[in-house]
Amino acid sequence: MAHDARRTKAHDPEVTLSVPSPSDATEFIEAVRASRTLHHPWIDPPDSARRYGDYLERAARDDQAAYLIRHAPCGALVGFVNVNNIVRGALLSGYLGYAAFASHAGRGLMAKGLGAVLDAVFGPLGLHRVEANIQPANRRSLDLVRRLGFEKEGFSRRYLIVDGEWRDHERWALLIDGWRSGPGAVR
Repeated sequence: MAHDARRTKAHDPEVTLSVPSPSDATEFIEAVRASRTLHHPWIDPPDSARRYGDYLERAARDDQAAYLIRHAPCGALVGFVNVNNIVRGALLSGYLGYAAFASHAGRGLMAKGLGAVLDAVFGPLGLHRVEANIQPANRRSLDLVRRLGFEKEGFSRRYLIVDGEWRDHERWALLIDGWRSGPGAVR
């Protein structure tokens, strides 16, 4: 794994980050199952021991980074963020995947946690750019990336299979200089 954040305090005292582990399986799966209406039709996160095991396997690859976001005061899961398909060399780029859990949704904690992940993306992970691909009707996710300084770069027709169908996505990106001069500058 390219990063080492077993359990780290984020810059915001309300959230902590950790790397997903086998010991998180039960809590993660329960949070996913309790959040089905929040996630559908946007994302289909691991909701069984087998799928969670596959997730951990994928997260351990050199071209991936995975984070759990926890609410510091109570320790419960807020959500998760994955940096997928990390490319090194001249590109230094990755793709974000993320979801909040219903238990803490709507409290701004996901934005704080994703901000902490972006600090890691543009810090220890050493990336220059991250991209988030979001279905056009997913208003909450679009609002989240806008709030964090992402810029819309385009539209991809039938980009990903989600919920059994090819779905259109908007492409939003954030560059290291945009993070350092924008929302990340106050960290």
